[in-house]
Amino acid sequence: MHLQPTIFLVNLEDYMLPCLNKKLFGLECPGCGMQRSVQLLFQGDFIEAFKMYPAIYPLILLVVFLASTLFIKFKFADQIKLILMLTTAGAILVSYLIKMNILF
Repeated sequence: MHLQPTIFLVNLEDYMLPCLNKKLFGLECPGCGMQRSVQLLFQGDFIEAFKMYPAIYPLILLVVFLASTLFIKFKFADQIKLILMLTTAGAILVSYLIKMNILF
């Protein structure tokens, strides 16, 4: 018997959105795998989440930092924000290029 991951008795797979880019053009977009990666995080499978979507961890750091700046003032908030955004964008771009067999 295969158990589906649930949060509050809700099956996450029932609410995943299909990739419109993949449906229309047959090519994955730079965000493909993000929803499944989040699902794997909720299951506690951190390594598989990274393999599914390597940019998940920089993205989480960015979101947590942006949310925390609503309540806490950081001295170098703008610089930290810029570094986190560039790191996240870089991770998304590099992982996408590797996935599409353009790099390596």
